[in-house]
Amino acid sequence: MTARADEAVRPGSGAMFDGIAARYDLVNRVLSLGLDQRWRRALVRALGLAPGARVVDLATGTGDVAIAIARAIDGVRVLGIDPSAAMLREAARKIGAAGLGERIELARGDASALPVPTAAADAVAIAFGIRNVPDRRAALAEVRRVLVPGGRLAVLELTDPGGALARLHVHRLVPRIGALFSSREPYGYLARSIAAFPPAAAFAAELADAGLEPEPPRPFGLGATHLFLARRSS
Repeated sequence: MTARADEAVRPGSGAMFDGIAARYDLVNRVLSLGLDQRWRRALVRALGLAPGARVVDLATGTGDVAIAIARAIDGVRVLGIDPSAAMLREAARKIGAAGLGERIELARGDASALPVPTAAADAVAIAFGIRNVPDRRAALAEVRRVLVPGGRLAVLELTDPGGALARLHVHRLVPRIGALFSSREPYGYLARSIAAFPPAAAFAAELADAGLEPEPPRPFGLGATHLFLARRSS
């Protein structure tokens, strides 16, 4: 699978994240005060997966969610998809070290055109990635297409916090801390993309518009992160 011709210049593209892959996990832990791993585990629990389930992990990045799913559920098989080649290399290294290579497959791809057959997934997960999808409508339509009837979607995403202190952290401290450990531009983009992402209720409405049945969003971190859950009913 190859990247689209405009990927190297588009904000939030795989090319942007190639340059921060090596330190991505470290910066995430620092910026979230270590809470990002707890939030990912909450996502895995919320999927309610049965042994042997088939899961698509979109924006898999360095593979944290895919690994958490494979460790938590017996016999589950995960396909991790991401546009960044460097992120996928880091994910492959971690998956190999965890001894999960036979249960987690990785593919480079676009959330708006998934390399997955129709009704082939029992669940779809995406953590901290839906903001970076240029066409959310197309991506959510693809999610509905690949889910089996009754299949669940779990989206973990950063949202614009209401409090002044939380906004200071997101819009001022995040780019500066990112620059210390990695590169300023991707983390400046992070702050801008959070501000541009719709409020929790509006994104839940987008899920409904895509033909999914959303549950009430679950806030974490004083509302700076939300877990969105939805089901394909038919």
